[in-house]
Amino acid sequence: MSSAPLRSPALRPHRMKKDESFLGKLGGTLARKKKAKEVSDLQEEGKNAINLPMSPASVEIHPEDILLEENQERMVIDPTSRDDPRFRELVKVLIDWVNDVLVGERIIVKQLEEDLYDGQVLQKLLEKLAGCKLNVAEVTQSEIAQKQKLQTALQAVQELLRPHGRALQWTVDTIHGKNLVAILHLLVALAMHFRAPIRLPEHVSVQVVVIRKREGLLHSSHVTEELTTTTEMMMGRFERDAFDTLFDHAPDKLSVVKKSLITFVNKHLNKLNLEVTELETQFADGVYLVLLMGLLEDYFVPLHNFYLTPDSFDQKVHNVSFAFELMLDGGLKKPKARPEDVVNLDLKSTLRVLYNLFTKYKHLE
Repeated sequence: MSSAPLRSPALRPHRMKKDESFLGKLGGTLARKKKAKEVSDLQEEGKNAINLPMSPASVEIHPEDILLEENQERMVIDPTSRDDPRFRELVKVLIDWVNDVLVGERIIVKQLEEDLYDGQVLQKLLEKLAGCKLNVAEVTQSEIAQKQKLQTALQAVQELLRPHGRALQWTVDTIHGKNLVAILHLLVALAMHFRAPIRLPEHVSVQVVVIRKREGLLHSSHVTEELTTTTEMMMGRFERDAFDTLFDHAPDKLSVVKKSLITFVNKHLNKLNLEVTELETQFADGVYLVLLMGLLEDYFVPLHNFYLTPDSFDQKVHNVSFAFELMLDGGLKKPKARPEDVVNLDLKSTLRVLYNLFTKYKHLE
């Protein structure tokens, strides 16, 4: 009598393995859905935290915001501030300045956050401005090496700026984290310290959203970051004078002052068949200033001492600086304005220089 064939016991383990695989896939799917929901909840929570009542504009959430470590924070410039003409002008002026300084290095900066975060451009910029050589590797690919280079460069910056009492508003982490506000603070401080031949727009502020992670939750707050004040304050010249008051509180009287100064300078420049109609533009190359000093002090200025037809910024600065030297020789105090300010068509600086001349020489025939 033949017995019924037995089922192979090897089939059971195979079925169990198949079941386990199915359950594993099901469990993995459920886990992924749960994880996706957690991320979605975090994103929603982040958006709710940022889009607070009374907030000036909504701010886009970036994936890196969601992945913040506990107590870590990230700063995001409000879109409205990014579109502000003065903010855009500040960024453009600083980019142009950096590119001018580094023209010999064949470095072209297009976007501050992307081009300065790794320390390479900052190293070259500081070496050019300070005339020094930083002890850092030329090429750095890893994050650790980039931060080491930044640390060396920023330490050198701190040693330069600390004697001037400036509070440093940047760190290695904020620069490497592509924090545009920190990068702008750094470049403005360098431009002021090295008396860059540029004119920064005054009173530039931005609204910033600060995102922090506490107890696993994202929190945000809105703060105002002041990037520039007035040229005088940024240059360390805090004393105010009559022209500050005139520009701030009596702009209607400005035309009267300009008319008086134009009458004064033309009284003397007409002797050379020259005439001024626009103070801020016609004195910007320094030629009229030099000739005016010669007329006021009654001497001929040798033409080889200045550029009669300057065609570059440096030549114009040379002319204005030379005129300032003639003023000192004539017994006048050192002008409060910088030659670069006059060349950059800063009306207040030009008026200060001409008013000093007017005060001393107004009785001359």
